[in-house]
Amino acid sequence: MTPQARLVNRRHFLRAAGITIALPLFESLNRRVFAASAAIGTRAGAAIGATRPRRLVAVGNVLGFYQPDFFPKNTGRGYDLPPLLQPMAPVRDDFTVFSGLDHGVKGGHFAVHSFLSGVRAIDAKSMPEGNITLDQRAAETVGGATRFPSLTIGSEDGIHGGCMMAWTRSGTRVPPIPGPQELFRKLFVSENATDVARTTDRFNLQGSILDAVNGDAKSLSRQLGTRDREKLDEYLTSVRDVERQMELGRQWAQVPKPQPGMAEPANTNFVSDLPVYYDLIALALQTDSTRIATLEIAGGFNASAFGIRKDYHALSHHGQEQESIELLVKIEKYQMEQFARFVAKLGSIQDGDGRLLDHTAVLFGSGMGNANAHTNTNLPILLAGGGYKHGEHRAFPTSGPGRVPLCNLYLSLLQRFGVETSRFGLSTGTLGGLKAA
Repeated sequence: MTPQARLVNRRHFLRAAGITIALPLFESLNRRVFAASAAIGTRAGAAIGATRPRRLVAVGNVLGFYQPDFFPKNTGRGYDLPPLLQPMAPVRDDFTVFSGLDHGVKGGHFAVHSFLSGVRAIDAKSMPEGNITLDQRAAETVGGATRFPSLTIGSEDGIHGGCMMAWTRSGTRVPPIPGPQELFRKLFVSENATDVARTTDRFNLQGSILDAVNGDAKSLSRQLGTRDREKLDEYLTSVRDVERQMELGRQWAQVPKPQPGMAEPANTNFVSDLPVYYDLIALALQTDSTRIATLEIAGGFNASAFGIRKDYHALSHHGQEQESIELLVKIEKYQMEQFARFVAKLGSIQDGDGRLLDHTAVLFGSGMGNANAHTNTNLPILLAGGGYKHGEHRAFPTSGPGRVPLCNLYLSLLQRFGVETSRFGLSTGTLGGLKAA
């Protein structure tokens, strides 16, 4: 038996609770598959110093919004609130509306996952940072400052069968926390002494597994062709991500979780759960359990909760039928009402010498521009808080030499968060006109 064959037999599957990281198919090794499994731990936070930490929240809707009722007809500070933005009236001085921004990608529903990265997965190979998303790029700088470097929240239901909101630089989808009860327990329910000991043992075991997998993978390098060595490098990047998160989890296993000040919620349905998700995100930020969170509102958002018989996804393909448009806007307006409530809540929480909202940049939008036409242009984008001056509608050219990539806004947000970088995705620079309050 060859060394390669023995390696396949010995390492075909290493089983542990958690995420499976698979080696790609190597032409150099007759397309045999190697796999390794390891549970990822989590880690968090030291006390906050005198300077309040920057925070980042991104909320995405996979079906976009009905554009005529979303975008204001005039620009500047005196813009009229269109129907979908009317729920935002109480916080209008705390957010900015952007129109004309997008990533220049095509693909309809199959390009929605590029919302926070600016890059479709199929194009990511040629990008310096792959298809890493805004939240995960920011999370790389947080380190062990919080128990959870980031929280990804969403449903595994929907038109693509799972949350596509967050991606690591190695091209791995970050699985979502699927319900408010699971999110609550992750944030606030501490393990007992026996469970802590078991968790520590599990981390130690997983560390030895990863060491073995890492060593085996490196030993393959001299047997591989150039293309396969590139695949191996991507795999090792994934392993390093797991190792980093495991080390964070090991350090935080002994630290008690904060008290939430609310009862554990039950999972109901995404429509009823939406305000609970927002409340829990606010608590996570307030307790410094995390500084980064994403929330995806998916196609599984059940229209029947509104007494609507048609499917939400089907309504987004309204075909200009007025009844379908009215039902669609009803669903979308509810989402805006809950977002407005979230922004107001962050604005009501004292954080040092300011408000939690002042220290939290809150992005709201979609990777879908017009679901009815399956276009990914002119994305609906709002930015609230973050210490910026707000209260405007800022419109950008959708084509021509004056076109501005949405990633320019993301680059600005990353730099303000504290990330030392001069580019993100397809950015051409930072977004001009963003002013500190």
